Amino acid sequence: MYIHRLHEKYEAVRNEAIKRCRPDELYTLQSSMVDGRQVQFSVERTYTYLFSHIQWQAAIVREKIYQHKDVLTKSCDVDLVTEWDRKVEKLLIDGISSRYPDHRFIGEESTSSEQKIELTNAPTWIIDPIDGTMNFVHGLPYICISVALLINKITEIGIVYNPILEQLFTARKGQGAFLNGAPIHVSNEKELRKALVMLEMGTSRDPEKLKIVLQNITLLISHVHGIRSFGAAALNMCMVALGGVDVSFEFGIHAWDVAAGDLIVREAGGVSIDPAGGPFDMMSRRTLCASSMELAQQLSKILIQYYPVRD
Repeated sequence: MYIHRLHEKYEAVRNEAIKRCRPDELYTLQSSMVDGRQVQFSVERTYTYLFSHIQWQAAIVREKIYQHKDVLTKSCDVDLVTEWDRKVEKLLIDGISSRYPDHRFIGEESTSSEQKIELTNAPTWIIDPIDGTMNFVHGLPYICISVALLINKITEIGIVYNPILEQLFTARKGQGAFLNGAPIHVSNEKELRKALVMLEMGTSRDPEKLKIVLQNITLLISHVHGIRSFGAAALNMCMVALGGVDVSFEFGIHAWDVAAGDLIVREAGGVSIDPAGGPFDMMSRRTLCASSMELAQQLSKILIQYYPVRD
């Protein structure tokens, strides 16, 4: 009955979105090169499609979080994957590729740990089907589906959806950031001593990294208002965008963890930089996002740095 009601709800959302769609000739078209061919399509219409398409995968995650799951490990005992991570990613990719066959994909579960990620100018979807898999396995409702669309290596669309708590964070380049349709904005905090900071241990158990993370925690305790660690990088970034957290940083993450969250933070008035203070690099596996550049730079100056292998 619950799934039937979800079906009716999202059919209504989809139909209303279709009604609002304008004729193709009224949309702004984006261009990029794919295998030597110029491809044009509407980001607006793509966003409308993604908004409706992601609801079906969200319903799966919502249904399965408190049920038994078959759990496998990847790089180590705490780097987990379930059958639902893989199924949700496959459904997302199959649906999008059927509509946009020229587009490319970078997904957490479909990208081998030994495979080097190649980001080109082609329209590329960067997907984390369930960010916070450890939380998902344990039934902790701090998880999300994270999807971003990049064109010419610029993020145009970002959606981060926690279907358990019904938090749908969305952003389009130049259009602002939203939570369930309402505009959101960062806190604008500029002083580190007043900042609530989000950080993560990550899944790597490399002794050098663990040592540096623990050193940073010890260092920050006397410099910030508080420290939190909830286990889902994309949602952490959205908490910065929402103003509930002032800064979030992490070493060892991947492009699929940060692609959508980065756009949402920036569209909410925040900043993303490298934790050492330089420009943000999505492939560096290092991120620091904050409510203000002043706060970001203050934190970057005291952090002990760790440099993982790039994506």
